[in-house]
Amino acid sequence: MSDNPCIICVAITGSLPTKSNNPAVPITIAEQIESTQEAFEAGAALVHAHVSDDEGKPTSDPERFARLLEGIRQHCPGMIVQLSTGGRSGAGRDRGGMLRLSPDMASLGVGSNNFPTRVYENSPDLVDWLAAEMITHGVKPEIEAFDLSHILQAAAMWKDGRLKDRPYVQFVMGVKNAMPVDRDVFDYYIHTVKRLFGEDAPWCAAGIGASQIVLNEWAISSGGHARTGLEDNVRLGRDTLAPSNAALVQRAVALCDKYDRPVATWQQARALLGLKPGAAA
Repeated sequence: MSDNPCIICVAITGSLPTKSNNPAVPITIAEQIESTQEAFEAGAALVHAHVSDDEGKPTSDPERFARLLEGIRQHCPGMIVQLSTGGRSGAGRDRGGMLRLSPDMASLGVGSNNFPTRVYENSPDLVDWLAAEMITHGVKPEIEAFDLSHILQAAAMWKDGRLKDRPYVQFVMGVKNAMPVDRDVFDYYIHTVKRLFGEDAPWCAAGIGASQIVLNEWAISSGGHARTGLEDNVRLGRDTLAPSNAALVQRAVALCDKYDRPVATWQQARALLGLKPGAAA
C-alpha cells in the first residue's frame, strides 16, 4: 500500500476531557494552538477542533473558533482545519454558527444515536440546515457515522444534492450505548462505503478510549485514514497518561510504518479529500 498515504487526524480537545482527566488536555486557545502545532510536526495533516469558554466548558462560540482558526493557520500553514458542529457544544443552529468562518471542513452527524448518558440528537431539519450552510460557505463535511444507517443517509443526501461532494465518512466505534468495536461491522462499513461511493472513496475511523489504538490499526492496515488525539483517549496505556496529542500521533505514525503506509503530507491530504491546495507560510 506504499502508494496510499494515510491521513492522520488529531482530535485535540473534545467536549468531555478535562485537565483532571489528563493535565495535557489543551483547553485555552493558546494551549490548543501549541498542541496542534506539535501534532502537525509529528505527522497530523488534519485537526478536529472544539473550543471552550472561560470556565473550560464546551461552547460553539464563533469568536473563539475564529481565534483558534487564525492561530492554527498561522502556526500550521497548510494543515486542514475541521471544526466541530457536535451536539455536546451547543444546541440547535448555534452548533453551526462557526461555519461562516469557512474552515476547510466541519464534522456532520446525519442521524441520532445514544451516548453514555444522553441521546446525541441530530434532527432531520438541523442536519439539512447544517449541510446547506456547509455548501454556502464552501466547507467540506466529514460524516460522523455512529451507525450503519448514517452511512446510508449520507449516500441519500449526496444523491439528492444536500451534500455537494462525495462524502468523506468516519466510522466511530467504542462509544458506550452506540456502535461497539466489532471487526465484522467495521469490515462491512468499508464494504458499504465502497459500494455506495466508489472503490477509491476515502474513509476514516476513530476508536474511543482503549479502542483508539485498535481502530488506528484496523484503519491503517485496511487502507483507510486514522483519527487519534486526546478528545477520544487520554492514555497511552492502562496506567500511562498520554503526555501530549503529538505522542498519540506518533503512535499512529508507527503503525503507518508497520503497514508500509506513508504518512500523508498536508498537500497529499488536501488532494485526497478534494480540498483547495492551501498555502504554506
